Amino acid sequence: MKKSVFKSNVKELMNKKKITMKSLSEMIGLSSATINRARHDEGIAECRLSTLAKIGGALGVKTKRLYEEVEGSPVKE
Repeated sequence: MKKSVFKSNVKELMNKKKITMKSLSEMIGLSSATINRARHDEGIAECRLSTLAKIGGALGVKTKRLYEEVEGSPVKE
């Protein structure tokens, strides 16, 4: 059995829109640490949906565009 893993697209989208963590933080009122967590594959799964909605809104994309679900390593039982 394989576990699901999330791949973050936040960093890529920020780069395309030329938006820095600081400017995004100021736009949506979230800390840079929260945005940084969303930019990393292992961190985005820990983000609240409301946080992802704010980030998606600021980047002009739907929340589901911020990440992809990919198959990870097998889960040991």
